[in-house]
Amino acid sequence: MRTLSDILEEYEFLEGDERYGLLIELGRGLEPMPDALKTDATLVRGCSAAVWVYPAGTDAEKLHFLADSNAAITKGIVALVIAAVQDKPAAEVASMDVMGALAPFDLRNQLSSNRTQGVPNMIALVKEHAARLSG
Repeated sequence: MRTLSDILEEYEFLEGDERYGLLIELGRGLEPMPDALKTDATLVRGCSAAVWVYPAGTDAEKLHFLADSNAAITKGIVALVIAAVQDKPAAEVASMDVMGALAPFDLRNQLSSNRTQGVPNMIALVKEHAARLSG
């Protein structure tokens, strides 16, 4: 998976529909999430589309998440969140300002509010898992 800074570098050169295209491409690049993991327990509440996040493994030194959505643009936003935290130590993710890391993408102005309303809930789930592992 690409780093958030690599994605931002490309994103800043794009405009409008090209940015949507990049988000869709990022979503397609997510590691596949088996349908068996798409349950009520992994469903992120408050999203306009269905979003699932599953913490794969319990290694506090290297968090790894599987995630998916049933909507292409939303899946791209999910990919941005995952790119911010994927394979980082739990202690780092638990104290990380993920919304701040995503701020340069200006998602609130690029997308409708119902596309971004579940992002804080997804971030909260990721950070709660990281906090549990980092003890």
